[in-house]
Amino acid sequence: MKLTKFEHACFIVEKDGKVVVVDPGIFTSDFTVPENVVGVVVTHEHTDHFDPAALGAIIAHNPDAIIYAHENVVKQLGDTLPHQAVSSGEAIAVGPFQLEFFGGEHAVIHPSMPVVANLGVMIDDLVYYPGDSFTLPKKPVDVLALPVSAPWLKISEVMDYLTTVRPRLAFPTHDAVLSEIGKTLPDRMVPLFAESYGGSYQRLTEPLDI
Repeated sequence: MKLTKFEHACFIVEKDGKVVVVDPGIFTSDFTVPENVVGVVVTHEHTDHFDPAALGAIIAHNPDAIIYAHENVVKQLGDTLPHQAVSSGEAIAVGPFQLEFFGGEHAVIHPSMPVVANLGVMIDDLVYYPGDSFTLPKKPVDVLALPVSAPWLKISEVMDYLTTVRPRLAFPTHDAVLSEIGKTLPDRMVPLFAESYGGSYQRLTEPLDI
């Protein structure tokens, strides 16, 4: 499989000539629609993860692809785009991929703000992304898409989450809210915690074979 990271929370996984896209939101300006997309995962309804225009462009180019998300997300699509509601604990086959969903709620930003639905996704028992949460998948993780900056997290929570999940490789995500200088902060601090248990942390600037 090949993993390609785009800005903010978006990445794609390629396998056997097919592609799954995750969270193509409005903060992802460098995303280009791939060929042979079989599925799109949207972890939750916040616009930095859920952009109907980007989803429309993907489906226009890949009319057989299906959008997978919590029912609170897919109901916002109406009948305009092909979709399937999924829920925590559900596992589905999408082309050559196996997707499994975890969690159910976005991390708390502030007690005064409503908590929206959020689903973490595991791809082929290899790549795990918790969306906007620190939900544990309760199974081994080889590659972790690790949120490193957001209104809902502290860097200490990032470190604790990493050392609890203990992936072989973690790569930073949810970081368009940081300046280029700001990105050097997690890139300097988090690797020490990955190395403490024998893992690694790597910012992905090129496609990665996994």
